[in-house]
Amino acid sequence: MADTAQANAATTTTSAILQQVSLRQASPYDVWIESLGLPIHTGYYVEDVRTIELGWWEERQCNTAFLKLAGQEGVTEARITEIPAGATLPPVRFGLDEVVYVVEGRGLATVQGRNGRAAKTFEWQKHSLFLVPRNYTHQFSNVQGNAPARLLHYNYLPTAMAVVPDPGFYLRSPYEGPDVVSEQEVDFYSEAKVVTPSGDSDNRGMAFWVGNFFPNMRSWDQLVPFRGRGAGGHVVWIRYPSTTITNHMSVFPAQTYKKAHRHGPGVVIIIPAGEGYSVMWPEGQEKVFIPWHEGSVFVPPNRWFHQHFNVGSQPGRYLAFHAPRNMSTYSERVEDRARDQIEYPDEDPWIRETFGKELAKRGLTSLLPEIAYQEREFEWEYGQQGD
Repeated sequence: MADTAQANAATTTTSAILQQVSLRQASPYDVWIESLGLPIHTGYYVEDVRTIELGWWEERQCNTAFLKLAGQEGVTEARITEIPAGATLPPVRFGLDEVVYVVEGRGLATVQGRNGRAAKTFEWQKHSLFLVPRNYTHQFSNVQGNAPARLLHYNYLPTAMAVVPDPGFYLRSPYEGPDVVSEQEVDFYSEAKVVTPSGDSDNRGMAFWVGNFFPNMRSWDQLVPFRGRGAGGHVVWIRYPSTTITNHMSVFPAQTYKKAHRHGPGVVIIIPAGEGYSVMWPEGQEKVFIPWHEGSVFVPPNRWFHQHFNVGSQPGRYLAFHAPRNMSTYSERVEDRARDQIEYPDEDPWIRETFGKELAKRGLTSLLPEIAYQEREFEWEYGQQGD
């Protein structure tokens, strides 16, 4: 009876969503999350997802909030889930791959096995990053008895619902699909491995870390130089074996800033460590100033230039969740530097002036060498890896 009631409620909800979509010419995803009555945080950024308002999501039996920032543009979903101290959330299923970043807390994740196979259970901690594969029943537990845990979930649900506008299709589907957890040669949540691409000129000098679990992105030190983007920064490119979702994390030195660049929509950025700000703007128009620190989230809108500044005394880190690969310039790789990246000598003088003022407030000065503003092809000397 309970399953029948849930199915009837889901049908009613879907019908109401489709009617609203038809009348308002609105995004099915937007209409759906509005129907839930949960907090939806909008604007250009969220200062700290560790403290934002959440609301009770009856179907998932947890407190939740959705992020619908300007740059997501109906492409990607980002939401926050809270697990009370010492609690275990009910098991759930989801029809799409989802990447989870631990904003706060420590706990366990269990992914149910199939065909009699044992479930996979692993521990996560603050700053862990992991994949929950599509169509698997999974469950999260908070092992801390004195504080709640918060998770940032990332997926492509808005894009998917533009094609099949039925939330139940993704949240309650009985379809299982291939057993990707058991088909891998190694344990699904074993240590990630580095892969150096060969035979592809677009990937020269890059190294991908491939896996489904990354224990701590705040302390991750397996990095390679991020040449061409300025500031002498380093990067890790992240791939998951059984999904098209990708990430990267950029690490750049104190009292420096990256070059401005632009790409397509939907790239969600969270800060694991550091103090700074970013500036975003559509070409030739007013700039938006975004202060950030650990727990801040922002999303550059489609084809807006954006630039990241470290005004602290320690290296800064930003972790980017990429949009689907079929979106224009889906990652931060710049293929046409003349069009999509601004070199230091060509930037608006306001950029350097503002950086100097922000550093002065903290008793610091810029560590960018003067030659960087004189020679467009100037490049830092990099070590093997590091911050």
